[in-house]
Amino acid sequence: MKQKTIRIIGVPIDLGQNQRGVDMGPAALRYAGLADRFKRLGYQVQDAGNIMVPVRDTLDCQTLGFIPAISQVCNALYFAASQAISEGTIPVFLGGDHSIAIGTVGGVTAAEDCGLIWIDAHGDFNTPDSSPTGNVHGMPLASLLGEGPPELISVGRSGAKIAPQNVVLIGLRDLDSAEKKRLLHSGMQLYTMRDIDEQGMGQIAKSALDKLSGCRRIHVSLDVDALDPNEAPGVGTPVPGGLSYREAQLLMEIIADSQHLSSLDIVEINPILDQRNRTAEVAVELAASLLGKSIL
Repeated sequence: MKQKTIRIIGVPIDLGQNQRGVDMGPAALRYAGLADRFKRLGYQVQDAGNIMVPVRDTLDCQTLGFIPAISQVCNALYFAASQAISEGTIPVFLGGDHSIAIGTVGGVTAAEDCGLIWIDAHGDFNTPDSSPTGNVHGMPLASLLGEGPPELISVGRSGAKIAPQNVVLIGLRDLDSAEKKRLLHSGMQLYTMRDIDEQGMGQIAKSALDKLSGCRRIHVSLDVDALDPNEAPGVGTPVPGGLSYREAQLLMEIIADSQHLSSLDIVEINPILDQRNRTAEVAVELAASLLGKSIL
């Protein structure tokens, strides 16, 4: 049987938020042995290098002013993602901040619908009108559903890239007040940390897959701040009370069991704020579980 191929695509972007350092996330993940971990699972691995990103200091703007540059990066990423899927590879996108999902999710849904499991402490469902900060990394999910700045909605192709019924959010615990209302009326499936505490991760993961059972493929967008800061300290927006390492591993293992995983984002690792690359190492192990690492 032919080996499956993973294509690693780095996106060293820090334009979606104000905390510097997240652009070094792809390097941290590579340094933590991501490619070797995949090879040990039996995959062929292609490292396609990094998508070109404008250097922040060369752009004379802030927050929403970065939207043209973010759109440019995400357009390039859209076509890289679409190509990877069309060539039968499993693209693994290394952020950078979560604004990359505008391009990655757009690209992997170019040819057909895809389920989306969004693992995050935050909803990322703001628009410029609802956001208290104007940071674009808090807007990608809204953009993917067709709401927000036209430059972001039109990345790759015009309009929404995914239907709300094909989206599941897991790990929510830090939401802006206007964003809460928007999420409750969004039509997406929402699982907060309270839901996980009450139902257990095993049940949540199975319910998420049941929700997406009509989708042939699943894209996972993993914001590492979904984990508790004690597990993953190297993130720009840490929020207490997050997923334990074992809860996150179980979620990845159950998604892997479905055999529907087709693509992955790993975002928001900030090596400047980390402890000896611990957060990137945790993310590598979670990615390995998602791609088939098992206990037995």
